[in-house]
Amino acid sequence: MRVAIGCDEAGYDLKEKLKAQLAQLGASVSDYGVQENETALYPDIAFAVAEAVADGKHDRAVLICGTGIGMCISANKVKGIRAAQAHDTYSAERAQKSNDAQVLCIGARVVGPELAKSIVEAWYRSSFEQGRSTAKVERIASFESKGG
Repeated sequence: MRVAIGCDEAGYDLKEKLKAQLAQLGASVSDYGVQENETALYPDIAFAVAEAVADGKHDRAVLICGTGIGMCISANKVKGIRAAQAHDTYSAERAQKSNDAQVLCIGARVVGPELAKSIVEAWYRSSFEQGRSTAKVERIASFESKGG
C-alpha cells in the first residue's frame, strides 16, 4: 500500500516514529514534511497530502498536528477525501471499515507514541466493509459532487 505522511512542527517526532512503523507494516511511505526544525502552516501540508491521495498517487495518508483537528478539517476540504481523527484503535478501525477514510489524523500532543502506533496499525490493517455503510459513504460523495 502507498501511504503519504505529513505533519506540522508539532507532529514531527511522532511522524518519524509512524513513518518507520508504516514501513515495517509493509507500506511504501512518502514523506510530505515537515522536516526537523521546519515550521509550516498545517493546512498547506494537509492540502498537499490529501490532493495526492485524491489524485491516486497514494492509497491512504496519515496527518499529524498538535491535536489532529486542524489537519482533519483541512484534509476534508479536498474533494473526494474522507479524513478521520482518531485517538483510539476502535475509532481508527471504524473510520476505515465504516467510512472508508483514506486519511487518518492524529494529535501528537494528545496521543502518546505507542498508542499512536496502535491506532495507525488498526487503521492500516482495516478495509472498507461493503454493505450497510456503502449507502452512507455514497451519500457523502453525492452531496460533495453537488458542491456541498
